Amino acid sequence: MREFHSYRPAEGHRLKHEPANSIVAPRPIGWISTVSSEGVANLAPFSLFNIFSYRPLIIGFSSGAEKDSVRNARETGEFVWNLVGRDVTDVMILTGDEVGPEVDEFEMAGIEKIASIDVAPPRVAASPAQFECKVTEIVHLKDLDGIPSDFRVVFGQVVHVHINQECILDGIYQTTHAIPVSRGGGPADYYEAHADALVKKWRRGPITPVDRKREFSK
Repeated sequence: MREFHSYRPAEGHRLKHEPANSIVAPRPIGWISTVSSEGVANLAPFSLFNIFSYRPLIIGFSSGAEKDSVRNARETGEFVWNLVGRDVTDVMILTGDEVGPEVDEFEMAGIEKIASIDVAPPRVAASPAQFECKVTEIVHLKDLDGIPSDFRVVFGQVVHVHINQECILDGIYQTTHAIPVSRGGGPADYYEAHADALVKKWRRGPITPVDRKREFSK
């Protein structure tokens, strides 16, 4: 019989590092660009990010406290998500430094901007794909007792998508062509996605009990 390390989060995990961040991994990186009401561009990575709806296409990122990205998104109603490929990982990490709202992280990290079409925040020119978004809602998370936490989730509807043509083959976006980098376990670990890491291809049609038995017997 397996033994488990079990705990109630409210009472502490009794480990050297928060395990939940490593269990729910890898996670896409929310590399979010915004513009302040004063016109200053901001670029910051968030490890709490994902897609939540296909139609309409809605994505969201979560931030502890009212950071510049959240405040800018709240004030202007816009943000851009930039996909983190292997080529831009090092500069992405630089934009995670805590700096004042007057600092343009694009300029600080030497990142080339490219203009968006339907929103004001610029895109990362070297990013393999970008989503221009309009804010739909910002949710201040609460605990079971209704007490607000430090975290806010910013949801946005994607109004314009940009994809590097090199990542499209025969009309299909090739996920691993960009070598996407995700947040993994540990205090600050990142992992790449490669085609040879594919476990199984999804196939159309129902899976029968015989198929399932055959699969698990391998």
